[in-house]
Amino acid sequence: MPVLSLGGMRFQQSWSDLESSAIEASSQANLGALLEAAEAAGLHHIETARHYGSSERQLAPLLGRSADPKRILQSKVPPQADPLAFEAELATSFSRLGLDHPRGRLDLLAIHGVNNAELLEQTLQAGGCLEVAERWRDQGRIGAIGFSTHAPLPIILAAISSDRFDYVNLHWYYIQQQNGPAIEAATAHDMGVFVISPTDKGGHLHTPSARLLELCAPLHPIVVNDLFCLSAPGIHTISVGAARPEDLALHLEAVALLNQAGDLLPPILARLAAARRAALGEAWINSWQQGLPAWQDTPGQINLPVLLWLHDLLEAYGLEGFCRARYGLLGQGGHWFAGANADALDHGVDGAELRSVLGDSPWAEEIPDLLRRLRGRIGGQTLQRLQNK
Repeated sequence: MPVLSLGGMRFQQSWSDLESSAIEASSQANLGALLEAAEAAGLHHIETARHYGSSERQLAPLLGRSADPKRILQSKVPPQADPLAFEAELATSFSRLGLDHPRGRLDLLAIHGVNNAELLEQTLQAGGCLEVAERWRDQGRIGAIGFSTHAPLPIILAAISSDRFDYVNLHWYYIQQQNGPAIEAATAHDMGVFVISPTDKGGHLHTPSARLLELCAPLHPIVVNDLFCLSAPGIHTISVGAARPEDLALHLEAVALLNQAGDLLPPILARLAAARRAALGEAWINSWQQGLPAWQDTPGQINLPVLLWLHDLLEAYGLEGFCRARYGLLGQGGHWFAGANADALDHGVDGAELRSVLGDSPWAEEIPDLLRRLRGRIGGQTLQRLQNK
């Protein structure tokens, strides 16, 4: 595996699974130029997914034009309750990628979105989705099998401890480090660790806030985050979610600086930590996570850990665009981003009801007002709908 992987979620023309006739020549020309630039720079691993819109279908003819001997191709297929339905989706991926012929082989397959206990059971159970993938591997049609996940840490650790997977696609970067124990567990199980979406889910670093640019100078925040990830023990590759060839430049700068990470990172990380302390205070930083109920146990299913994390990022680093997007996704993202935002507070959930489940939190009295301020800055779309009912 190269240390940088070309992720396929941003280069596709559409999130709809377009027919070949609907794919525009300009979109294919852009993707062709991106693939050529990636190959020339050493990004020989290409990663897409069954439900990345037109991504798989667009890749197929372009991959056929290049005989890159180092290419490693990965796609991802979500688990299903019916393993036959999963297998049909897997066959569709092979067809879209132009691999539905006797010698067609996918180097890596990830079970995509093992995000909760039910999906993990669908994957691991006898006769389940993983057994389907293993059968295809035994037939020589698949190389290594992994899983991708947005799950809470206990679910990720359970998947790793099954000892059934070769690698994991994982969220871990400077602003979100709670999956550190999963990296350690994957290392203990001799699994590859592939960090997904470090630029987008790592804080919308393609459009960084002025505050973050200032704190990361003289490096760009993308370079800082890449160095942070790639210099961490246990991480083998990180995804570059490029939409165009020029999106590779900052990631390649990070690789060129990787042997200097020990000198470049510490002063920047110290500034980032100091900014967080100044904005939030030591008491908050040391105790905000204490006593928070899970979103399933919170009135209105309000996801307090995520919302208070967004509060941190907004106050410390000014990540308004990222926080607004994440706040809006709560309540809309299903198992990919579970729980609800704070729009229901005072509109179906009152402050006293919320405080009643915060008895073990040292910030029980402050949290309702904090959520109201957060909603005032980055939320309110759901609230508007509630008020209009």
